[in-house]
Amino acid sequence: MLSNFHSLQYGTYGFRFKGSHQQRITGIHSIGWEKKINAPYNWNGLTRSEVDIIVFQYTLKGVGEIKIKDHTYRLETGDAFFVKIPSDHCYYLPSDSNEWEFIHITLLGEEALRCYEGITADVGHILKLDLYSTPISTILEILRKVANNKLNDAYEASSFAYSFLMELQRCILNNNKNDEWPDSISSATTFIENNYADPITLDDIVEASGLSKYHFARVFNKTIDATPIQYLTNIRIDKAIDLLKDKKLTIDEIALKVGFSNGNYFGKVFRSSLGTSPGEYRSGKSFITVDHLIRDH
Repeated sequence: MLSNFHSLQYGTYGFRFKGSHQQRITGIHSIGWEKKINAPYNWNGLTRSEVDIIVFQYTLKGVGEIKIKDHTYRLETGDAFFVKIPSDHCYYLPSDSNEWEFIHITLLGEEALRCYEGITADVGHILKLDLYSTPISTILEILRKVANNKLNDAYEASSFAYSFLMELQRCILNNNKNDEWPDSISSATTFIENNYADPITLDDIVEASGLSKYHFARVFNKTIDATPIQYLTNIRIDKAIDLLKDKKLTIDEIALKVGFSNGNYFGKVFRSSLGTSPGEYRSGKSFITVDHLIRDH
């Protein structure tokens, strides 16, 4: 990824846009790409002049350290920290490291602070992110725009700042979800995705998980935020949406192909999910059709 940004130079860009709305929303205070080699580098979060600024710094190469209250964290490639100014922290180039290369972004505004409080309450101040993750891609894209004088507007800067925070939250959420999925639930969802076209029952899904029926239902709902039958139904509707593009298939044929016993029942479930019948959806004359349905369960 970094090869795509070979034209960028080391340095930090500051933003000072006017308008009281800057304090209400999410704005960029500064952004940069720096490399420290055998040089003094030390920032104390209690002695800096900025107020209500949050700092995100991501290590590309080398080693740095940050002390947060009484705990010291080693920061190597892929490690990031997320802290607020002012607060009891200090980050620096340690004596046993001769290089620390990193990108950083500092944000301001009430919405930025709210997001920061939520993220750090959930996962703390130290994060591990892949170089190709969307939060890091967003920072690099902002840097590219700034370096090419294509980001000179407070509203666009705010949009990028908010996008970074949302991508960071989504990345953390997805990592947590993947970590939290027990093998039993992964086995159950795999069974559903491989057998949705058959007349499978809750007992079949439970058997695939290897858990007791009571324990399985509780763990499945906690892990996925849906019941096993809701999950199965959602898979079937998604497959039906794709099959409806094939005008040669009748509604009844599609119903059977995705695991419904008949077209009438399929029609009721489909209408409950999309607010229209399969036939009306297929014609698509009064609304925009979709390829995949995103739900909040």
